[in-house]
Amino acid sequence: MDGIYIVVTMGLGVPLNLAAFRAGIGSQLARYPRFQSIQVIKNDKPHWVLAPALNLEDHIIVVPTSPDAASDPDKAVEDYAASLSTAPMDRSRPLWEFHFLDFPTSEATSTAVLRVHHSLADGMSLLTLLMASTRSAADPSRLPAMPAPPARSGNIYARPRPSRSQSGLAFAAWVWSFVVLAWHTVVDVTLFVAIIMFARDPHTLFMRADVSGGGGGDLAAPYAGVVYLICMTSAPLPSAPNDEG
Repeated sequence: MDGIYIVVTMGLGVPLNLAAFRAGIGSQLARYPRFQSIQVIKNDKPHWVLAPALNLEDHIIVVPTSPDAASDPDKAVEDYAASLSTAPMDRSRPLWEFHFLDFPTSEATSTAVLRVHHSLADGMSLLTLLMASTRSAADPSRLPAMPAPPARSGNIYARPRPSRSQSGLAFAAWVWSFVVLAWHTVVDVTLFVAIIMFARDPHTLFMRADVSGGGGGDLAAPYAGVVYLICMTSAPLPSAPNDEG
C-alpha cells in the first residue's frame, strides 16, 4: 500500500463539462503552492519542493464507461471510488487527481471523484478549500456563499428564568440546571486534559514506527476525539500544515 488518501465523491446535476472543470481547476485549486509540489527525500526525511512543471492533464482522468455502469451505475461509482483508496500514485507528480465518470446514477447526472494524499491536507481543510474554489456558473466573479445556519430553538437552547408567580421549586430547578451544566463542563475538560497528558494511542498500522528500537511507537502527543476515515492504506507521510506554503 502506497499511502493514506482522502477520496471525495461529488455528484453533479449536469453532464460533465470537462472544459469548465479544467479551467476552474487550473485557475483556482492548482494555483496553491502545495498543489504544485512534490515530496523528495533529503537527509532521510521527505521535504516539499515545487515541481518543475504542472501538467493538468496528468491530474484529470476521464474514466471510460464500463459495462457495469449500464447494469448498476451506483455500484460502479462506489467500486471505482473504493479502488482509488489503495491504488498507488505517481510520486513524481503532485499527489492529487480528479476522476470524472460521465454517466448517470440514481442520485446524479455525472460524478467527480477527487483523490488527494493526506499529507497535502486533512479532510476538513480540503472540503473548505473546495468550497472556496467554487464559482457561480452564471457569474464566475461571484464568490461562493454558504447557506445561513438553521435557527436553534427548543428548551435545550433556552433557559428562561421562572416568573415570580412560579413556585420556589421551579426557581431551584432553574438554578440546578446551571449547576449540572457547569459540572459536566468541568468533568469533560478534566477528562480531555487527562487523556492528552497521560493516555497513549493503541498500536495500529497507522502508528509511526519506533525508530529508537525501544518499542512502543506511540506518537509524542496523543490526540483524543472522533476520527472519520474516508479511506485507508499505510506508509504515512509527514502531514502538511493547513496553509498555502
